[in-house]
Amino acid sequence: MAKDDQPVGVLTMLDSAKTQMYHIKAVIISGMGFFTDAYDLFCISLVTKLLGRIYYHVDGSPKPGTLPPNVAAAVNGVALCGTLAGQLFFGWLGDKLGRKRVYGITLWLMMICSIASGLSFGSSPKAVMGTLCFFRFWLGFGIGGDYPLSATIMSEYSNKKTRGAFIAAVFAMQGFGILTGGAVAIAMASIFGAIYKAPAYSVDPLGSTVPQADYVWRLILMFGALPAALTYYWRTKLPETPRYSALVAKDEEKALGDMSKILNIEKQTQNKEMAEKRVIQKPKSFGLFSKQFLRRHGLHLLGTASTWFLLDIAYYSQNLFQKDIFSAVGWLPAAQTMSAVDELYYIARAQSIIAVCGTVPGYWFTVALTDYIGRFAIQMIGFFFMTVFMFALAIPYHHWTLKQNNIGFVLMYGFTFFFANFGPNTTTFIVPAEIFPARFRSTCHGISAAAGKAGAIIGAFGFLYASQNQDESKADPGYPAGIGMRNSLLVLGAINVLGLFLTLLVPEPKGRSLEEISGENEEGDQEQPATGAQSV
Repeated sequence: MAKDDQPVGVLTMLDSAKTQMYHIKAVIISGMGFFTDAYDLFCISLVTKLLGRIYYHVDGSPKPGTLPPNVAAAVNGVALCGTLAGQLFFGWLGDKLGRKRVYGITLWLMMICSIASGLSFGSSPKAVMGTLCFFRFWLGFGIGGDYPLSATIMSEYSNKKTRGAFIAAVFAMQGFGILTGGAVAIAMASIFGAIYKAPAYSVDPLGSTVPQADYVWRLILMFGALPAALTYYWRTKLPETPRYSALVAKDEEKALGDMSKILNIEKQTQNKEMAEKRVIQKPKSFGLFSKQFLRRHGLHLLGTASTWFLLDIAYYSQNLFQKDIFSAVGWLPAAQTMSAVDELYYIARAQSIIAVCGTVPGYWFTVALTDYIGRFAIQMIGFFFMTVFMFALAIPYHHWTLKQNNIGFVLMYGFTFFFANFGPNTTTFIVPAEIFPARFRSTCHGISAAAGKAGAIIGAFGFLYASQNQDESKADPGYPAGIGMRNSLLVLGAINVLGLFLTLLVPEPKGRSLEEISGENEEGDQEQPATGAQSV
């Protein structure tokens, strides 16, 4: 039977379906996972200064205590290591067992480990940091699973007209998670600051960090369990995606049942032609990383993985170390002029301003435009302007360090976040969920996301050292001399240029069905008539 003569099937109905309330519900349920992910991953950057003051105070030092280099790197980066492992494991598991069966597990891990992170026990700095890192690794493991599963579920639920916007909307909840992290930190700092008055460090080094400050960072970390708990029940009620049931599990009845839930139609009212559909039980034509896979999808996987890797080096360097960049240009008061809780307040306020002005709008510009101008165009635009603004910050760096130019620096810095999110930070999440066959989709998204987290780990560990002053006497205590903030920003700009060119390996999936993009129609891994004969 010719392709054009084939009756409309389950997958075609999904592609042509109008947006329904179930799609919105799925965006919210999946998106709340990303809200939690972003909150948990980035809230640690708000409290590291506070941890340094509480656990690493040095009597007689002119500056407040800071986390030693190895501890700071571990605290900032260990969740990213867990995320990388979780992306690979749950991505593979999502293709083997189904998207739905493992979707709730990730939320359980996030809930338990968020609470456990805040309960990190021990009286010595080594014990507290050790248990904190242990629980944050497993927190990251759960977060990692959310990446391939949420993206794949949303892409397989969606119609081809608005698929990009739905996947982007799930990811865009990260912006609200980051913003909420800042808001919770501001609230905690304001409450504890009002109740437990403390002088500046320069006035009373010991008194500037009240004992109750130890509760502040714990409460901030534990709050991450709340949104995960609120959405767990609804996540377990999501049906399996019809595409997985039809193309991977080869279960026609389940595919029809899943579709009826998503499209809000009664299964028994489907027409006779639909009821006679059969999924061909034919052997899979090729496996993951086979020669045929590499020929069809090898460059695509290289493109999605490499661009995500490069993007996250720059993105996580900027996000995790905003406080250091703001301090370097004088936008935050000197640490010794503030109490511990006051410093937390100013750091959280600065990060929240950047989130409101750059991060959140960038995400939602992508949601609005991705199905109109395409993922490829948005990613190219994003990498281009990230490069422009990064070099604009780095080349005249001394100009931005002058007090009268601080606001200009913050605006420019905010634009780099805007074009990261109206750009590759969102599109690198969308595209891997669209361009690979259903039986590899979750795995390939997990591989691409894990490559991104490898870049994030490089950003988290590398930037911490690289951005130190070139004069070792001016570097933070315990750190060797680095290449300086200016040169670090230049390196990040160069990384964005490379990402711009590697985007050329990534295809444009806008407006096409998942089966057309991935080539599954050509393989025959699609619905066929009830005769059981293979069409030619």
